[in-house]
Parts: sequence; structure tokens; C-alpha cells
Amino acid sequence: MFSEAVAASDAAGRIGPVSTPTSLDQRAAPGAAALPLDPGSTDLIVSLLSLHWANDLPGALAQIRRALKPDGLFIGTLFGAGTLKELRGVLTEAELAERGGAQARVSPFADGFDGAALLQRAGFALPVSDVDRFTVRYPDLAALVRDLRAMGETNVLAGPIRPLSRAVLGRAAALYAERHAEADGRIPATFEIVHLAGWKPHESQQKPLPRGSAKMRLADALGVKEQTGD
Repeated sequence: MFSEAVAASDAAGRIGPVSTPTSLDQRAAPGAAALPLDPGSTDLIVSLLSLHWANDLPGALAQIRRALKPDGLFIGTLFGAGTLKELRGVLTEAELAERGGAQARVSPFADGFDGAALLQRAGFALPVSDVDRFTVRYPDLAALVRDLRAMGETNVLAGPIRPLSRAVLGRAAALYAERHAEADGRIPATFEIVHLAGWKPHESQQKPLPRGSAKMRLADALGVKEQTGD
């Protein structure tokens, strides 16, 4: 756990008290209930790979922003839209072929390129967003599914979910191997991790200069000829 790691590190004395204010159920569905922190009470909030479960991601981020002190910092990571793209594709195709219709089997994820916009919408200043993509290789589809279960990242979409039949799973495994298997027979799974950072607004933070206040042309700063379009 993050709080335990900080408490055991050399930084513990400099950082001060670190707590995990939410229960396991609340961390499994962030934003579903009010964040149990007083407004303006916290210097730093860290959320690691849980916000992709939020039904209302902008609302969950807004709760975090309200709990921060002015100039307080939020740092978070969540899975992005490219996560499990291979699995999503083969499950949909296999179920369409076997049943004539398909249900969502992989949770929807936020687009990593929208991260800064999400932070701005939630009221954060100086938003920063970045994306890392990792490829994890597995012997077969069954090994990938076992790993997702061990991570607690299986399908929990609301509503009735029809169980997958052996025929659907078998076709999906065959499609995965056919479309994506590498030379050694192992299959890749993509995990896209979106990194977010934003500050609670404060008057001391840097602000953009007003339009027309520049004292030097960008072309001069770069040492190039200005392209006017004429």
C-alpha cells in the first residue's frame, strides 16, 4: 500500500501523516459515495489504478479537488482506452459469430488523450496528462483471464451478463492466436496507463500572459523565417 510504503521510507518525517480514507468497497467504485475528507483539508491525494472503475470520472475528480488545500496536488493513474484492445476485439467477434449478438465484456476506459481536459473540467489548475503503453505476453487466453482475475480487473459492468459459453471462449482463443500470436506462440495483451497530475487553484500559481502582451516573436526566438501565408 502507498501509505505503508511512505511510512516506512526516509521521507516519512518530511511528509507527515498519510492515511487511506476510503474503504475497499469505496476504492472499488470511486466517486459512488462522498469522499470522506473535509473540504480543503489535504495537501496531496494519490490514486493508483482505481479511477477507471468510476461511473462518473469527472465527479470523482471534482470530489478530490474539493478535498485538497489551495495549491494542493493530485497525482493519479488509471487504465486507458487502449487497455486489452486485443481481448475486446476477439471476444466481440467470437460472440457475434456464435450467438449473432455480443455484450460488452471489457469495461470502457477513458481516452488517455482526454486526461488534461478531464482535470480542467473538474476544476484543477496546471493539468498534466501522459500515457504509457505496456505489452504483457501470455501463453494463451486462459492465462490472460487468470491474471485479470488475480488483479481484480474482471468484468463488473452493471446489468445482466450472459455467461460466455465454451464455444465462444474457444473461438475467441483461436482468433486471438490467429490475429495476435507472436513467433513463439505467446499472445500479447496491451495495458495503457494514463498518468494525471493537477493542482487545486491558488493565486500564487503561474498564469498565462494576456493575448498581445508578447515582447518577442516566436519566429525570432526559434531563429526561423515567419510563415505569414502570403
